[in-house]
Amino acid sequence: MNTKNKYLSVFQWFIYLLANSIALPIVIGNVFQLSVAEISDLMQRTFFIVGLSSFIQGKFGHKYPIVDGPAGSWVSIFVIFASIGTQQGLTLEETLRTLEWGLIIAGLLLLLLGITKWVQHFLFLFSPIVTGTFLLILAIQLSAVFLKGMVLKDSDTGHMDVVSFILAIFTFFFIIVLSSKAKGWLKNYAILLGILAGWIVFLISGKGNQSVSILSTDIIKLPEIFPWGLPIISGSVSVTAILFTFLLMSNTFAAITAAEEAIPNNKGQFRNRLNLGTCIGGVSHLFSAVFSTIAVVPLPATSGFVRLTKQYRIIPFLFACGIMVMISLFPSVVGLLASLPLPVASAALLATLIEMFGIAFRSLTKQPLNDRNITIIGTALLFGIGIMFLPDDIFNGLPYIIQHIGKNGLLIGTLLAILFEQLWKPKN
Repeated sequence: MNTKNKYLSVFQWFIYLLANSIALPIVIGNVFQLSVAEISDLMQRTFFIVGLSSFIQGKFGHKYPIVDGPAGSWVSIFVIFASIGTQQGLTLEETLRTLEWGLIIAGLLLLLLGITKWVQHFLFLFSPIVTGTFLLILAIQLSAVFLKGMVLKDSDTGHMDVVSFILAIFTFFFIIVLSSKAKGWLKNYAILLGILAGWIVFLISGKGNQSVSILSTDIIKLPEIFPWGLPIISGSVSVTAILFTFLLMSNTFAAITAAEEAIPNNKGQFRNRLNLGTCIGGVSHLFSAVFSTIAVVPLPATSGFVRLTKQYRIIPFLFACGIMVMISLFPSVVGLLASLPLPVASAALLATLIEMFGIAFRSLTKQPLNDRNITIIGTALLFGIGIMFLPDDIFNGLPYIIQHIGKNGLLIGTLLAILFEQLWKPKN
């Protein structure tokens, strides 16, 4: 690889890290009614954790080029607790502090499972059917998040901003066309070119000014520790975090499995990678609690990016992670990068989900689609996806722990797939 391509690879990885870091802090900020300044600070801390965690995982953990990004699964937990916390008489700030406690519980459990290598004893749970089901439900869940990110409301009319949506659609199909029809470096850098093209078109059209950032007088600003306040111990959050740890294990398993499939000639030492990846995942969750951000996890969707761009090497990835950490310390630069239009970032991430769907389907079809397997897959998908369409208040009045679990389609679908796989053994 020549020097020019190395720089482009690093830049493209950096843009991908950035795109994965922008959308969800804005979502959480709006859900918890944070101010513009607070959302900007949350974004800075998110950049810092994303870069730091991704670097540690790539260097010392599973050692694959897999982005650690804000977890869509954790976002669902945050959103659920925002409504339930209000029912319990908590302020939104107090709810955030209980969620910090949940991140600590999950982090300690993951760290324990990784250090003791007990995570290996759970490998039998994650069959191709379970992994494929998890990836498929996650891709569907993320598609809703990213599609919503592509749709902005016009500040004057309150209706959908049609122009912004059309420009986001343009970005999506521009990336798809480049990744499928182009050749050479155009194909390899489809995501980068698509984001840059979409950003430029947004600026030209006058739609590129919806930044959540504000100008800062600080040249360098270190991430604040516990800016939401010290954690508040909560029994219901503890139970939810313990159950959610199983989902986090399946997430790490799926991300490593997908990376092995996406990266040629790089298989082997799966158990060791899983142990180290789980251990570092625990550390990342503790960092996320200390710096008050959404927890970051290895993103299985990265395999879609790797397949699209052919970015198999770890060195450019590590350089991009280091740049992400350094950039997060400069508020003015964070503000500039945060001006990347949300519809553009969302459209680019939506494009990578196509390959993620492919990996999910290939995993599901590794075993014959007989009556048993189809029933397990169908049941898990019907309940896991169907729950996403239930009204938000449907579980109100039930015990809070049931509300926490029942509103999470990804958790329900994955647990059902595991349960059926273990109870319904295939005939020899």
